[in-house]
Amino acid sequence: DPRMPTLQGLRRRGYTPAAMRLFAERVGISKQNSLIDFSVLEGALREDLDSAAARRMAVIDPVKLVLTNLDEGHEEQLTFSNHPKDESFGSRQVPFARELWIDREDFAEVPPKGWKRLVPGGEVRLRGAGIIRCDEVIKDADGTITELRGWLDPESRPGMEGANRKVKGTIHWVSAVHAVPAEIRLYDRLFSVPNPDDESEGKTYRDYLNPESRRTVTGYVEPAAASATPEQSFQFERTGYFVADRRDHTETKPVFNRSVTLRDTWSA
Repeated sequence: DPRMPTLQGLRRRGYTPAAMRLFAERVGISKQNSLIDFSVLEGALREDLDSAAARRMAVIDPVKLVLTNLDEGHEEQLTFSNHPKDESFGSRQVPFARELWIDREDFAEVPPKGWKRLVPGGEVRLRGAGIIRCDEVIKDADGTITELRGWLDPESRPGMEGANRKVKGTIHWVSAVHAVPAEIRLYDRLFSVPNPDDESEGKTYRDYLNPESRRTVTGYVEPAAASATPEQSFQFERTGYFVADRRDHTETKPVFNRSVTLRDTWSA
């Protein structure tokens, strides 16, 4: 089980030898029993994968975005760097089309204060593609948003002067035509407290099991992520670090395990 803090569990979840060595260096050696916060282990993995993992785009909770001013059947290839800090990783071609998937959490009909993503009538930058405006929100009979319709500013495409126009936020996407459906396993900490063996309140470790320690969803990944080899790690941009499952992942049926979130979501 990738949630278990065993070597086999950590390996399947995507923990690297380099991260484990860094963790060991940080905690040092002690003759006393001690409790090490799980965030130290997660921090070591983030530091290793920040430099070692190529970037890819994946949409975990998809909603369709249609760019109405592009022709039906419009397709093109955009060039993306595989790593923003290391040119040796090279680049890749990412397909772009009239219909895209974006993350549902990147849109808000009634945005909270400080919101910097997409809203009705508002603009946002599509990562590496240009600036879009949301013109229409389509819902089903239950009121669930099923589709967004928008306009891509043709003067904001990469390399054009309008690409430097300032907008508040940038969101990621995948082409609905080319993206590959993927099983995405969202692993989190197995226990909800730092020390599940603490029975001072009359509870046992079973009372501290985290019901959200594993959620499985179907998302979409770009083709360059689907073609990963088992145990290959990526940073899914703006989402977290993921690894292709060593047993279940195939190019036609991708399976990714979340190794760790981009930031510590457990800190007070």
